[in-house]
Amino acid sequence: MPEARHPAIAHLCSVDPRLAEFIKRCPEDRHFRLLTSEATVFEALMEAIIYQQLAGKAAKAILEKVKSKFHVAGPDKVTRHGKGLPFPTPQQVVDAPEELLRSGGLSRNKMLAVKDLAAKVLDGTVLDMATLRTMKEEEIIERLTQVRGIGRWTVEMLLIFDIGRLDVWPVDDYGVRQGYTRLFRKRELVKPKVLMKLGEKWRPYRSVAAWYMWRVVELEPKKLQVASRKSQARARAKSSVVGRQSSAKAKASAKAKSKITGRRRKLLPRGDH
Repeated sequence: MPEARHPAIAHLCSVDPRLAEFIKRCPEDRHFRLLTSEATVFEALMEAIIYQQLAGKAAKAILEKVKSKFHVAGPDKVTRHGKGLPFPTPQQVVDAPEELLRSGGLSRNKMLAVKDLAAKVLDGTVLDMATLRTMKEEEIIERLTQVRGIGRWTVEMLLIFDIGRLDVWPVDDYGVRQGYTRLFRKRELVKPKVLMKLGEKWRPYRSVAAWYMWRVVELEPKKLQVASRKSQARARAKSSVVGRQSSAKAKASAKAKSKITGRRRKLLPRGDH
């Protein structure tokens, strides 16, 4: 039984029948699990910056290319995105020429963000993982979002996957919003403020609920595509009706205008012949 895997799963199943139904049909290898990561805060955030707005494979390739520029000796490093080359140190990144980072495939904005991250690790703005684990969620978010390119969502992912917090509810995450919308059959994509209230029933395990929202998007694509096609068909039908109505109104307006013009002509005085 999935409920036996983790107390969080048992709790979610007990408070939400629809989520419980999805969890029970979730494949064995897709159930919630605490991910293992050896990453420091610097490494986790450097990885997060590089992964922003990129597909997983492309981001992985750029990250590994950037790391290879530093020729760091040592064993492979395991992060939440898998195994890869060891990371450079913050000091190495600060000292590195901008061109070196750009040659690894980083955009100028990401290069500046990685350099700012390294500088803020060195000056103590960015704290180590052990210290962050003793702090409250909002304190961590306020602290780490001082780094260029790091927003609330990035810190929330760190809290879930690297620090292991079980009650983070990333309402701005598109996958979480999409998963909730699909699982609960909402007509429109649920808004973050609404989702914040809806997630209250899943405390103190909202991180685990988010995990299953992502699995909804991942595991039920066919149903979602059908729903999308139906929505598109409805939109086309509505557009067609509106178009016909507009055309009919335009014809009626033109006809009425023609009649008025005809009556006016009859009333006009005729010229001398």
